[in-house]
Amino acid sequence: MILAFDTYYFDNKAKTVCLEFEKWNEDKDFKIYTEIIDNVAEYIPGEFYKRELPCILSLLKQIDLSAVEAILVDGFVYLDDEKKYGLGGYLYEKLNKEIPIIGVAKTNFASIEKNKKALFRGDSKKPLYITSIGIDLDEAFNKVEKMAGEFRFPTLLKELDRLSKEN
Repeated sequence: MILAFDTYYFDNKAKTVCLEFEKWNEDKDFKIYTEIIDNVAEYIPGEFYKRELPCILSLLKQIDLSAVEAILVDGFVYLDDEKKYGLGGYLYEKLNKEIPIIGVAKTNFASIEKNKKALFRGDSKKPLYITSIGIDLDEAFNKVEKMAGEFRFPTLLKELDRLSKEN
């Protein structure tokens, strides 16, 4: 199975949603996990993981991880070319380096050039930025590239974003 996570912040709370699906090209058959946490940490530039990682780890307690092929996160695995960890890297460490992590970021992070690939989907002139750990970057790129959807953002990741912001 594949897991994809997103978190939305509001009123000093965080709503984390996870979609569980079986195939990379899935567009509608998925399971939803969700959790709202109070008193989340403040956002600190360059240390976003301190805010979001506890939310993901808490929600992961609801899921059997024994059959997870990979986890997608909204953000970067690495923050620079020296492989300073971003959210995905820290999650990989917390999961004992047992589950590959693929970062799918909507905006570029200037400090990383080597360990990311720009993915153009549909007719969009703006790419998604793919980073990975525990899986070859080209393989991670190919998996995200074949996700269902004709637009920049894959269908399930768009749905994940919508669900995280939904009341």
